[in-house]
Amino acid sequence: MLKKSLLLSLFLFLVASPVYAAPTTESLQISVDLVWVMFAAFLVFFMHAGFAMVESGFTRAKNSLNILMKNFLTISLASILFFVVGYGLMFGTTAGSIIGIDGFLLSGVEDIGFFVFQAMFVATCATIISGAVAERMKLGSYILFVIAMTSAIYPVVGHWIWQGDGWLTNLGFSDFAGSTVVHLTGAVGALTVVLFLGPRIGKYTGKKVNVIPGHNIPLGALGVFILWLGWFGFNGGSTLAADPTLVPMVIGTTLLSTSAALVSTAAYTKFRFKRVDASLSLNGVLAGLVGITAGTAEISLAGSILVGLISGVVLVEGIRFLDTKLRIDDPVGAITVHGICGVWGTLAVGLFSTSTGLFYGNGFSQLGIQLIGVLAVIAWTMLTVGAFTFILTRFSSIRVSEEEEIAGLDFAEHGSNAYELKETLLTDEALPLKNGLGLADRLNNLSVGRTEKKSS
Repeated sequence: MLKKSLLLSLFLFLVASPVYAAPTTESLQISVDLVWVMFAAFLVFFMHAGFAMVESGFTRAKNSLNILMKNFLTISLASILFFVVGYGLMFGTTAGSIIGIDGFLLSGVEDIGFFVFQAMFVATCATIISGAVAERMKLGSYILFVIAMTSAIYPVVGHWIWQGDGWLTNLGFSDFAGSTVVHLTGAVGALTVVLFLGPRIGKYTGKKVNVIPGHNIPLGALGVFILWLGWFGFNGGSTLAADPTLVPMVIGTTLLSTSAALVSTAAYTKFRFKRVDASLSLNGVLAGLVGITAGTAEISLAGSILVGLISGVVLVEGIRFLDTKLRIDDPVGAITVHGICGVWGTLAVGLFSTSTGLFYGNGFSQLGIQLIGVLAVIAWTMLTVGAFTFILTRFSSIRVSEEEEIAGLDFAEHGSNAYELKETLLTDEALPLKNGLGLADRLNNLSVGRTEKKSS
């Protein structure tokens, strides 16, 4: 009797159970696309580890902790602010093809995966400023710039180009993964702030340009490798779908452009300076990445090599021009890498695009449109960042004091140091203070005095 009851219960359970439909081709495609975009977002997130390593490795040890904190704060603040207001301004319903007017706090937004992916990009734009202003800017002032860039300045540029109904999109402007939207915007913002900020102490003496070497080039090199890896997600994920034709092409052009840029930078520095410059060559990798980002989906594999070769030369001459001619102090070369190479990469679409480029018989039309977009973004970013910086400087200096800069921002801003090497932290670059004794010597003598007291 019990056996019959169990069989009857099992039969009724099977009959009454809902029938689950097998997954369709469409649902599987949606899942695969989501997995690819999320994986790409993880790679772009990992790029911030690369930025932190590049910036700290290419600067002095006494500022390493400050740089690390700036990078952590950048991605954290950018994510929150993009959720609150930035996403709505960038991808909300357009008002005159200029700015978004809804979607704040992701209201009415269903594709959370797209938000996550784009949040990684907005943080990338903001962190470009971090490297350019390294070693002399107050942490509080930097945070205010991150807030301005991620909540308003960058989203407006993104709306013009990536929203779908932005005025530059309607004009025909093409920037597949952000040579202009992300990199040029960040670099122009950095340049504007640096013009207000001024160079580091000891960078320029009369007409002489002094080299202030980074403390750990191997760390910077590891950061470059991480950025190279993450860029496959940066460009590849911008397909927003696991397209079996487009994704490999995008990753292929990214790889070839970057490789060509490294080779051309190394070769050009050998020709220009009679030796292969390691730090410039590492930046050459980043130049090739930025250079191909705009046209990675519409430039051929062979064309990407040409873009990369030119990017490497542009990088070397751009850094020299800013440093020696304009005397703009950029410790990591961020303004050239992301700005000048960002302009080159954007214009390269008008030359090398297989569908609209000049070299494929399509005339100057696309090149002209690309130039209009570049000029518009430069004007918008410089105007807004310049106005914001001017207002800030009316209330307080955005730069640390001379003593704080000499001691290092690790101690001045955070009360601790990344390393325990006194000789590395306090160098002989310190300028004499009012009592005639350099800060480094004063602190070193203080340490010696304490040791003598303990021994006695």
